[in-house]
Amino acid sequence: MERKIIRREKEREYEGRHNSVEDAEQGKNCKSTLMTLNVGGYLYITQKQTLTKYPDTFLEGIVNGKILCPFDADGHYFIDRDGLLFRHVLNFLRNGELLLPEGFRENQLLAQEAEFFQLKGLAEEVKSRWEKEQLTPRETTFLEITDNHDRSQGLRIFCNAPDFISKIKSRIVLVSKSRLDGFPEEFSVSSNIIQFKYFIKSENGTRLVLKEDNTFVCTLETLKFEAIMMALKCGFRLLTSLDCSKGSIVHSDALHFIK
Repeated sequence: MERKIIRREKEREYEGRHNSVEDAEQGKNCKSTLMTLNVGGYLYITQKQTLTKYPDTFLEGIVNGKILCPFDADGHYFIDRDGLLFRHVLNFLRNGELLLPEGFRENQLLAQEAEFFQLKGLAEEVKSRWEKEQLTPRETTFLEITDNHDRSQGLRIFCNAPDFISKIKSRIVLVSKSRLDGFPEEFSVSSNIIQFKYFIKSENGTRLVLKEDNTFVCTLETLKFEAIMMALKCGFRLLTSLDCSKGSIVHSDALHFIK
């Protein structure tokens, strides 16, 4: 009886050791299939089979030792290319097709990355995408900045590009929530229009704060100037003929831009 118990214990001990060795081997094999790449300062972890999906490419050459590649301080392969754009290169290797976020505008840069990594399929898809965009008629973008000279209305900004409206909204941050004067909401936003109202007064604390430089504004002209400067930075062209008697661009009743 004792011999049987001892024998069973030895069998269990052997099985435990055997399983632990197998688990260690599987873990080792799993780790050996992973690679960490440092692309322009951005770290990407992926499988070797992903990088070697297409033969005779730059990444396949690195993995299989055909191409010498420097290492960073942590021992990762270092590739001196655009780290942000590499996500699209890697996704192409994973999916076998080009999938880009809506509004992507860096086709030429991505084409250069495809050429560097010697991915002909990616280069062809980028070229095809760029050609389609050139053939598609682009809608003219209008921007109108109107001063109603009425404190109940304030400043009205209309643009048929919602992304520009979002930029204006994010540029100006409300700090009036904790004020004691009890003003209502400073602006209302729809997909194309921002209507500023009720905040153009001279009392202390009547202010908005700008994100980038913490400049306090409490006049309609300053807010209008911010909208004008952002429009020019975003490539809009002023159409309005300015009236010299107004003194400056911010004193014009209405400004019209186009892009």
